[in-house]
Amino acid sequence: MKNQIINALYTFANKRPGLEPREYIRDWRDSEGLATYRRESRSITKDLNHARALLRRLELSGITAEEIIEASKEAFSGRLTITATNDGLVKINYCTGQYFPTEYRKAVAAVCARALWNYWREDSKSADSIRNTARRELPRAVARAYFN
Repeated sequence: MKNQIINALYTFANKRPGLEPREYIRDWRDSEGLATYRRESRSITKDLNHARALLRRLELSGITAEEIIEASKEAFSGRLTITATNDGLVKINYCTGQYFPTEYRKAVAAVCARALWNYWREDSKSADSIRNTARRELPRAVARAYFN
């Protein structure tokens, strides 16, 4: 079941964000709107890279499917829900807070980070030791963003 959950999270994070340029750019002369659109687009891509790194680490860990589902209830205000059925199907639902394209990948990363935090907490004596583990196990930018 763990592999199905991770695959579903990968699929969800990899889907196109649906960022709408018309919501940012008024016309061809709107350089400020274009800059804002490009900044949002870069941020969304960064979120995808963070989610992929955290999912890969989650995949390699001893975390169970139940622990991932529990982490989804705790992280990102519980807005990303994972529903697993007895026949092996996994469904990911996300309740948008403000703007779906800028949030859904962060939600995946936050769930993974929460699951890893809870997993590492079992062997650690303090939050600092969990942060050190994250710095050792994850890319620097990911550890800084989710374990600081």
